[in-house]
Amino acid sequence: MTSKPVKPANSESSRPEPVDLAARAATRHIVVVGGGVGGLIAARECVKVGMHVTLLEASDAVGGAIRRAELDGVVVDAGAESYATRGGRVRALLAELDLSDRIVAPAAGGAWLAGIPGVGAAPLPVGGILGIPGNPFQEDVRRVIGWSGAWRAYLDRIRPPLTIGHNQSLGRLVSSRMGAKVRDRLVAPVTTGVYSASPDDVDVDIAAPGLNAALTSVGSLSGAVQALREQGAARAAQAQVPAQAPGAAVEGLQGGMTVLVEALVADIEKLGGVVRTGARVTRIASSGDGWVVRADAADVGLKDSDAADADATAGLAEEATEQLDLAADGVVLATSEHAARRLLEEAAPELSLTTAADAPEIEIVTLLLAARALSGAPRGTGVLTVPGSHTAKALTHSSAKWDWVREAAGDRHLVRVSFGAQGEPAATAGLDDAAAARVALREASALLGVPLAESDLVDAHRARYVQSQPASIIGSGARREAARRAIHAVPGIAAVGAWLAGTGLAQVIPDAQEEADRLRRSLLWD
Repeated sequence: MTSKPVKPANSESSRPEPVDLAARAATRHIVVVGGGVGGLIAARECVKVGMHVTLLEASDAVGGAIRRAELDGVVVDAGAESYATRGGRVRALLAELDLSDRIVAPAAGGAWLAGIPGVGAAPLPVGGILGIPGNPFQEDVRRVIGWSGAWRAYLDRIRPPLTIGHNQSLGRLVSSRMGAKVRDRLVAPVTTGVYSASPDDVDVDIAAPGLNAALTSVGSLSGAVQALREQGAARAAQAQVPAQAPGAAVEGLQGGMTVLVEALVADIEKLGGVVRTGARVTRIASSGDGWVVRADAADVGLKDSDAADADATAGLAEEATEQLDLAADGVVLATSEHAARRLLEEAAPELSLTTAADAPEIEIVTLLLAARALSGAPRGTGVLTVPGSHTAKALTHSSAKWDWVREAAGDRHLVRVSFGAQGEPAATAGLDDAAAARVALREASALLGVPLAESDLVDAHRARYVQSQPASIIGSGARREAARRAIHAVPGIAAVGAWLAGTGLAQVIPDAQEEADRLRRSLLWD
C-alpha cells in the first residue's frame, strides 16, 4: 500500500510531468466492485492510464442489465436491447472500441397501444412527445381519446395560462391542460413502458427538456409540442440526419448489446486489468491511507482432476471458495443501490442518512414462436399498454424491430414481454419459469391480437433484474445528489451505476467516465 503524495502549495506550477504521472499510476491499485456497464467503464478509465485494476463481480457473468439468452440456438438480448443516441457518448465509446460497424437502427414501423377503453388496440399516434399530441384532432389521436377527449384537449389552446411553465409533474400538467384521457391513454402507456412509472411521478423538465419553456412561450401544451418538434426538425435538417422526437432515437448492435460488454472486458484485460467473476465482496474497510476489500471468491485454481470421484466433485461446489483481501488505493462501487449502501455502511456512514430510492423488480420473458400469424408484424415493432388493462406492461416484437434478430430467427419470431413497474411487482414474480412462459404467451396473444397456442412456443427465457429509479422521477435528482455528496466526502471512494446516473447507457456511461476521472485525479494529482 502506498501513501498519498503531499499536495504542493502551488499545485498548478508543481504538477507532475506525464512521465511522473505514469510512474505514479503504476503504483496505484483500484478495485471495482460490480461488473455492470458502469463498473466496466470505470475499470477501463482507470486501467488505460496505467493503474492496476481488479474488477470483482459476484455473479458468474459481467454485464449487469445487459444479458444474453439462447433460445433453440437463437442468441438474443435478454436485458437491455438498445441505447439512446442523445449526447453521442455511447457512439463515441463504440467508436473507441472499433464497434461502429456493428451499430444498427431499428426497423421502420410504429408501436401500438393496447387496452384502450372502448377501442381495444390502435397504432400509437405519431408527432407527439411522451405521448402528448401536438394536434388532438389528428385522426390517430382522436381514435385513441375519442371526440370527447379531443374537444377536452382542445381547451388547452383557449384556457388561461395560469401556472404555465411551473408544473413539475408531467401527469398533472397534462391532465390540467389536456384532460385525463390524454394523460391515461396516451402519456401513461409511454411513461410506464419507458420509465416503469406513472406520469404523475415524472419530472417534466428531465423527461422532456424545454417543454415547460416552450409552454410559457407559446401558451399551450399542444403548441409547445409542435414548437419543440419543429425545432428538432430544423436541427436535424441542418445536421442532415433524420428528425426525432426528444428522447426517441435509439440504436442497437448487430449480434446484441453483449457485444459491447465483451469488447470492454477484452480492452480492460488487454491493458492489464483483471476481471474476475464469482467474487462476492463482503466488506470494504479503511487501512492506513487506503482500503482493504474482502471478497468470497470461487477458487479459480480448482480443476476437475482434483476430485477423486463423482461424489467428491459434487461436494466441491460449496467448498471451492477462497477469501480475498485486496489492498486498494481506491474503490469504485458499481453495484445496485442496496448492495452499495450495505458495503459502504462502515466506509461512508453519512450515506445511511440519505434516502434510498424505490427500485421495481422487472421481469422480461422472451418467447421464440413458430406462428405464421406474426409474419406480417400485426402490431408493428411493439405494444404499450394502458395501465391496468393488461398483466404485461409492454411487448417488443424483436424480430420485427431488429433485422439481425429476424435473420437469426429465420421463419420464427422473437417476442419480449415485460412485467412490473414502479410500485407494481411483476405478475410473474411468484411463478416458476414454465408458468411465467405461459402467462407471457397469453399476454403476447392478447397484445398482438392473434391466437397463440402453447404448441407455437418453441422456447422461452426469463430474466429478472432490479430497475434503478430513472433520473426523470420527481425528487430523484436531489436524492442522487445527496448520495453523491456522502460518497465524495470519503477520499478514495467512488460510486457509479444507474442508481446514481439514471437508467440507460446514455446516462450510465458518461457518468461512470466522469466519476472514474474524479477518482484517478484525486489519486494522481492531489
